[in-house]
Amino acid sequence: MKDDIIYLVLLASCIGFGQIYRRFTDPEQKKLIGTGFGLLVVLSVSGFHMLHMLFCYLVSALLIIYASRKICHLVCFGFMFGYLFFFRSLSLLGYDSPPGHTNMIQMILTLKLVGLAFEVNNAYTKEKTADESKKGSNENDHQVQPAAGLNDADRALLKLDMLDIFHYSFNYVGILTGPYITFKTYRDAIYLPFSGKADCAGATIEKLKVIPLYAGLFLLVSYIWPLGYATSEEFYAERSFFYRLMYVWPTFFIFRMRIYTGIMLSECVCTMAGVGAYPKLCASKPGHGPSKEDYSVDVSSSSPLEYDFETVRNIDVINTERCWTFREAMKYWNMCVQYWMAMYVYKRFPSKKYRTLATLAVSAIWHGVYAGYYFCICGAPFYLPIEDLYVKLFIKDSTGQKRTVLNVLCWISKFFAFSYLGIAFLLLTVDKIWYYYSSVNHFGYILWIVLYGVGVLIAKQRKVKAKKDAKLQQEATKLE
Repeated sequence: MKDDIIYLVLLASCIGFGQIYRRFTDPEQKKLIGTGFGLLVVLSVSGFHMLHMLFCYLVSALLIIYASRKICHLVCFGFMFGYLFFFRSLSLLGYDSPPGHTNMIQMILTLKLVGLAFEVNNAYTKEKTADESKKGSNENDHQVQPAAGLNDADRALLKLDMLDIFHYSFNYVGILTGPYITFKTYRDAIYLPFSGKADCAGATIEKLKVIPLYAGLFLLVSYIWPLGYATSEEFYAERSFFYRLMYVWPTFFIFRMRIYTGIMLSECVCTMAGVGAYPKLCASKPGHGPSKEDYSVDVSSSSPLEYDFETVRNIDVINTERCWTFREAMKYWNMCVQYWMAMYVYKRFPSKKYRTLATLAVSAIWHGVYAGYYFCICGAPFYLPIEDLYVKLFIKDSTGQKRTVLNVLCWISKFFAFSYLGIAFLLLTVDKIWYYYSSVNHFGYILWIVLYGVGVLIAKQRKVKAKKDAKLQQEATKLE
């Protein structure tokens, strides 16, 4: 609770500072003010542990600027994730463990610096493709379709210096817990006038309205069903099997309310600062930013424009809660980090067969060194095929009331899966996780194995029946 209170005070300070930050229109002043306040936040949280962040910035910046742009993203990825592992292992080496909030800052810095290296690599690849296309069109008489040219953000990425990377790394917006923003989004917030035109205060107030509900539910349910009780002797000695099994529901509910509160406050830091504000016509996507490459003509028109903050929307609470399936819910959770994982791990991983597992493994590594993260996050790929199988077998072609009933059952299964896997995320260590799962006879895992086996048998029977029906129909056609 002490860490949560410190976290809330810092986020409230960052939200309030946005009102001052937006008043600066000169890009250089805005950079200095944003970075200065960011450094103050890092220093107040981390103390001398701030040296870790400065060292990571220094090494990564040198790699991004001076290493070959063909491999700078891979080298930076290896260094930052390697250092993240070392950073979390300091206590095992006999050193003082950094504060919890320092770990969160290091996590976001890892995404930003590695993401920046990938952005530079992308810009370099586009430049190389454009040069080759131009060269080909000059050497050949026939018309060659030119490659997409570099935009202003690409050119800025290819001209980065140490100071640019320093400002991006330590700007106060998102420095505590995100959301992850690309260098392009950061640069647009500095140089484009959207933050002065969007209703930043209004967007922030709309988000703040629902936060007391999530925070209140978090406090109420955690008071009635505290997580610590799941590690007590009384819990295992006096409570029934059914009680222990069902306890995962309130613990995961508490976790969700806590995450909703934190992520929504983090989004408020962005909206109040005007970061991630774009006209709606830009069709912005979480993490990515504008999906329209060239919107300058539309933006320069004299007609009034509507703005949104989709770029920094990190969670969709309503859809997370009400969507029917586990797979769909994953898409609405921590969306900016998911964008990073999708762009720089999933799409870049050489093996299509293993890229989902690789992406979830990287996500687990990013979250921490505790076994619970791996039990939870890497357990998802084993549940998803079961859900997909039953959706295909029973829900896909059903209609009316039958479909509604099946969707509700799928929704219950979704939250049971989240809750059952999520308890490992919260218990963290192998001994606590194994003790809990053993106390419920590994019910969830056994249930999923049985369900998958039954589902495969049903699918095979339907396939055999379909072939038999097709054969009978073919024979009947011949007789006619």
